[in-house]
Amino acid sequence: MAFVAIDFETASAGRESACAIGLVRVEGYEIVRRETRLIRPPSPDFTFTWCHGITWEDVADQPPFYDVWRELSPMLEGAGFLAAHNARFDAGVLKACCRASGLELPVLPFECTVKIARKAWNIRPTRLDVVCRALDIPLRHHDAGSDAEACARILLAAAEDGVL
Repeated sequence: MAFVAIDFETASAGRESACAIGLVRVEGYEIVRRETRLIRPPSPDFTFTWCHGITWEDVADQPPFYDVWRELSPMLEGAGFLAAHNARFDAGVLKACCRASGLELPVLPFECTVKIARKAWNIRPTRLDVVCRALDIPLRHHDAGSDAEACARILLAAAEDGVL
């Protein structure tokens, strides 16, 4: 089993406003690579700093999504799927950022660890911090790298419990 867990933090409600990305690659039930990058979004408007702590000043000198994605997208090669906690959000951010940057959207399907946590352990509510607490998974919530790794670990726990 090879997959990549992905998490975005956004500057605003605009899906193309990614300001951080975390990717964690899993092969053979082991995490083999972790990457986290800050991204300069298309606009300096930040309304979600209260949530993730990232400001325009933190990302003003960082590369745009186009450059970051061209560097990181090779991590997806050979993966069977992408995984995200609340996959609809992260899939939407990826789609909007690729579209805004003129990049091709990856054709990998998404697995959602919200749905997996409900199915596997009937955890509710299924916020990432709640699921991680229930499964004893370390988390620095709203840190893209930590969130992506937590997502990967939720999938690994589900596989270990025979749910996947």
